[in-house]
Amino acid sequence: MSEAAEVGQTDTALDAPFLKQLVTIWRAEDSHGTWEGKSDLDLLEPYILDKEKRHALPIVGDPDPDTVWRLELFFNAVALSIEKATGVMVQPMLKMHHEGFGRMVLIAGRLIVVNKQLRDVHRFGFDGLAKLATEGEKYVADGIGMIRKFPDAANY
Repeated sequence: MSEAAEVGQTDTALDAPFLKQLVTIWRAEDSHGTWEGKSDLDLLEPYILDKEKRHALPIVGDPDPDTVWRLELFFNAVALSIEKATGVMVQPMLKMHHEGFGRMVLIAGRLIVVNKQLRDVHRFGFDGLAKLATEGEKYVADGIGMIRKFPDAANY
C-alpha cells in the first residue's frame, strides 16, 4: 500500500463516530493538559497492535495498568455512544483477574447490553485504526439493538 493511500485510510478512520467518541473520552481524562499538544492519532496509537508488536508480547502475561485503563476507556466510549443513540444511561462494569481474564459488561437499567468475555488483556489492541473503529461500532450497534429489543428492562 502506498504511503498516500495509508494516510487517506487513516484520515477516513479518524472520522468514524466511535473513534471521535474515544478521543473525546481520552481528552476528558486529561485534567492537567498533558495531551493538549498530541494529535488524535497519537492518542489512539496505543490501541494499534500490529502483527510485529503482538508477536513481541508473551503468550501469557499480566496486563499492565495502562493497558487495563485503555480497555476501560474503550468500553466507556462504547457505553457513551450507546447512551447518545438511545437516551438510556449505560454503565460499564469490569471484573478482571490480575492474569488478564475476566468480563466486561455494559448495563442499562436491568439489561446487559454488551457482554464481553476477556482473555489475554495484556494483548488488547487492534490491527489498525479501521479495525479499532469497526470493533467499537460493532459493540455500539449490538448495545443499541439490545436496548431496542428490550426497552422495558433497559429503562427500568
